[in-house]
Amino acid sequence: MTAEIMNWTGHVLTGPRSKLAEVVQRPECSRTGVYFLVGPDPENSLRSQVYIGESDDVAKRLKQHNQPEEKGGKDFWERVCLVTSKDQNLTKAHVKHLESLLISIAGSLGNCVLVNGTAHEYGKGLPESDLADMAFFLEQIRAVLPVLGLDFLRERISPSAAISVPAGQVQRSPRFVYKVPKETAVAHAQEVDGEFFVLKGSQARGHWVGTQGGYEQLFQQMIADGVLVESSQPALREFAVDYGFSSPSAAAAIVSGRSANGRTSWQVANSGISYAEWQNQQVNAAKTSVE
Repeated sequence: MTAEIMNWTGHVLTGPRSKLAEVVQRPECSRTGVYFLVGPDPENSLRSQVYIGESDDVAKRLKQHNQPEEKGGKDFWERVCLVTSKDQNLTKAHVKHLESLLISIAGSLGNCVLVNGTAHEYGKGLPESDLADMAFFLEQIRAVLPVLGLDFLRERISPSAAISVPAGQVQRSPRFVYKVPKETAVAHAQEVDGEFFVLKGSQARGHWVGTQGGYEQLFQQMIADGVLVESSQPALREFAVDYGFSSPSAAAAIVSGRSANGRTSWQVANSGISYAEWQNQQVNAAKTSVE
């Protein structure tokens, strides 16, 4: 799979390790660029392991990484993504600078387990114009990777952080509430830039009561990570931080301790309107404005 952005000189190529023989034959692989090796974390299937590298001959480096661990390769990865330049203007100094920035960003965000060690600081010798170009190049990388399903460089703006962002730059929903049936647990949530956040202080069932599988592993992982902590109320847990979910149903499942339809469970506060009804209102209003 390839990806480009209009008016950007960068070019992205990604594919599974099983297709590496085809990937390394692509002309992009003989160019200077940065690359990402991505695979599952054996200790937490909900996260990825990521290695970030650079080379002036990416195909050669990928062949080295494909060797067994005992021969200097890396076993963990299942997917590769490389970023090069269509005009081939990226130099070794450029990609070293990009690599150090990418490692630093991925490490600070904590969205993945970074296989790299400490990032080295490069770029001090680059001209000011080159540093500006690489800053723009970096932002385009961060914009295009989530579209390809690689979101470890994505900065999530939680509802509490969104307060300081100027109006219009971040899309915010009204506040939603979910009262777990037959329980005293009450949770509050807000959708920010397409991500559904359960807010700090929200309550959840104290243990998983649903069938095995599904979101049970996420529930247990959130307890282990200190996201769900013991509450002052018996048999309940509490969200220690704002926590983003991929969907309202995922959020509802964690709050209720079992599978739940978040589109109907979450309701706009003080209105009785479900999330699904609210979303339909937004879609209909947008359609009307276009017409």
